[in-house]
Amino acid sequence: MMTLMSLIRRVGAVAVLAALTACASPTKPYDYTAFKEAKPASLLVLPPVNSTPDVNATYGVLSTLSMPLGEAGYYVLPVTLVDETLRTNGVTTPADAQSIEPAKLRQIFGADAALYVEVKQYGSVYKVISSETVVEVQAKLVDLRTGTMLWDGKATASSAEQNNSSQGGLVGLLVKALVDQIASNLTDRSYQIAGMTSNRLVNAPNGLLPGPRARVPVKN
Repeated sequence: MMTLMSLIRRVGAVAVLAALTACASPTKPYDYTAFKEAKPASLLVLPPVNSTPDVNATYGVLSTLSMPLGEAGYYVLPVTLVDETLRTNGVTTPADAQSIEPAKLRQIFGADAALYVEVKQYGSVYKVISSETVVEVQAKLVDLRTGTMLWDGKATASSAEQNNSSQGGLVGLLVKALVDQIASNLTDRSYQIAGMTSNRLVNAPNGLLPGPRARVPVKN
């Protein structure tokens, strides 16, 4: 008959083995064949589709994408100019903008490729003993010259990454959750987390390849 101590040892051994297996499974390399053949130099960032209840999600994310893309070595068409051009031509929603044919976008803006983004989460969530601000996006890069998808990816970031303190017991955690929620409502924390998410989207191991103006080696 198995004793309690032997059962604990066995469960512990299984947990350690699972952890080692997870560590030994690296992220599967992304197939960049189409991306490398296309070699896009200029990017059009379309207004993100907002799949969240927060009305600020589209422009909160849109305003944070240009910097990491530019730092990655691409020329990014000014997002405010793009948005104004679309609106002037009667395209007033992100969904309508993203439904325009690639060839038409190429004709209007002259960019090599377009980034299509969907915001899956944006804003603060109050839980029983925690409150965090989460931003999650999903994106794809499409060659406007051929209509070929060059890359797709997703990224998420949370305010919980910035502060993992758990001191003060249950009461302390409840108070901290309430304070975090109030602080998030009074400040633009979602915008800050959106910046983290955009950087992660571009620069993750399976993120975008560096552009022609990049100062870092090209990914294999």
